[in-house]
Amino acid sequence: MQIFATEQIREWDEYTITHEPIASIDLMERAATACFDWLLQHNYKNRRFSIFCGKGNNGGDGLAIARMLAQTNHPVTVYILEFGHKGTNDFQQNLARLHETPATIKFVSSEANLYPLPPGDIVIDALLGSGLNRPLDGLTASLVQHINRSGNEVIAIDIPSGLFVDQSSKDNVVIHARHTLSFQCYKPAFLVKDNAAAIGQVHILDIGLHTGFLQTAVPVYYFTDAELVGPILQPRNEFSHKGDYGHACLIAGSYGMMGAAVLAARACLRSGVGKLTCLVPELGYTIMQTSVPEAMCQVDDGSVKDLDTYDAIGIGPGIGRQRRELLQSVLAQHHRPMVIDADALNILSEDKSLLKKLPAGSVLTPHPKEFERLFGKSDNDFERLQLALRQASELGLHIVLKGRYTFIATPDGKGYFNSTGNPGMATGGTGDVLTGIITGLLAQRYSPLQAALAGVYLHGLAGDLAAALTSQPSLIASDLIDYLGQAYTQCMAVQSGVASTSFARHNFL
Repeated sequence: MQIFATEQIREWDEYTITHEPIASIDLMERAATACFDWLLQHNYKNRRFSIFCGKGNNGGDGLAIARMLAQTNHPVTVYILEFGHKGTNDFQQNLARLHETPATIKFVSSEANLYPLPPGDIVIDALLGSGLNRPLDGLTASLVQHINRSGNEVIAIDIPSGLFVDQSSKDNVVIHARHTLSFQCYKPAFLVKDNAAAIGQVHILDIGLHTGFLQTAVPVYYFTDAELVGPILQPRNEFSHKGDYGHACLIAGSYGMMGAAVLAARACLRSGVGKLTCLVPELGYTIMQTSVPEAMCQVDDGSVKDLDTYDAIGIGPGIGRQRRELLQSVLAQHHRPMVIDADALNILSEDKSLLKKLPAGSVLTPHPKEFERLFGKSDNDFERLQLALRQASELGLHIVLKGRYTFIATPDGKGYFNSTGNPGMATGGTGDVLTGIITGLLAQRYSPLQAALAGVYLHGLAGDLAAALTSQPSLIASDLIDYLGQAYTQCMAVQSGVASTSFARHNFL
């Protein structure tokens, strides 16, 4: 799924108006109807509504929703932010239609008109939409703060007022919504932690924007979903053998941290790799042979040999931050893309000259603090995303920045937000599982981009499947490994009929 910037969202509307064709007022009606239907389907039937509208097209959406609610006997009060000028043509048409209903209309022209909100009213925020280009101030900011202080439940239309679509809104005055009803595709603003308090739960409503626009538009980012990942995963040949699915090597573990090595190894095997060798310290040899009998095991005696014989290497889980010589030796011997995680990332952050010695295309999997140690601090989430894209391009690496919507920055400047996963995965060991999965896919000769996209998606989907049965609070890293098979089954079910569509344009099939 594509993720578009502010101007592209406007262009998609215009493309639909021209090529469907449809009048802009009718497209607005379609959007309002989708919101009205959502309200009735989600336990808001027979509630009272206070609807706040600016005089742009977002306000026009709010007026149309108000009319539909009033016509179905819902008590509705509409508050219009008034600065003494007419609204857009579509706004004015919807205002005329609203006058024919029982809805009450009030105008907010000064702070003296900030009417107290009746307790229990559902507030609909339709003040400002995707076109906002400066922080709120004056009466508009006061009105937003008034709504936030009311304690009423707020539902935002398109985007909470005060949020920018594709740049940081940190420290801005913004609506704090419990739900955001947006249209057709995710917006970058919905996918960063800084905006979590403002957006609440996001619901993407299909309003039938013309799909022809997608054939030529270049998105800002992509949203990784089953339709994107399904065609990447290749079915097995009936006459294949283990040699066809690669030989991976995991360099992991130390005293007190052998669990990280075990989790990574089990996940790597479940990813479908043909063979796995684990390079572990002597103290972990028995643990690994007992816990993961399917894996071969070698003792790390301080020197590593013949590493270029492996199809892929994953290094870092639990090795300790004192193993700089080990990492240097690996980089000197192995010249194919590898997976770098955990303590290996910490070693890189202490000796950044090693970054330039990483094989081209390698996959780094930092959490935000590891990313900061590697590449420096960022003032906000959008700066961090841009930094990840810049570093991925300059270093020729794939950077998997872990989070709620894990972000994958690629050497060619593309960015992918992952759609799967849940807060239950915020527990020790889940990063080790991800390292094992991506390493296993890389060994199976998936490209680094394919391995990162599919690995992150399957990892999150396994977490979602596990949490659905065990609950988010009780989720542990081993659960992800246990549900990885079901994640594969669900993801590969979408393969039929989609490989020839838009996914081929990514050039990773």
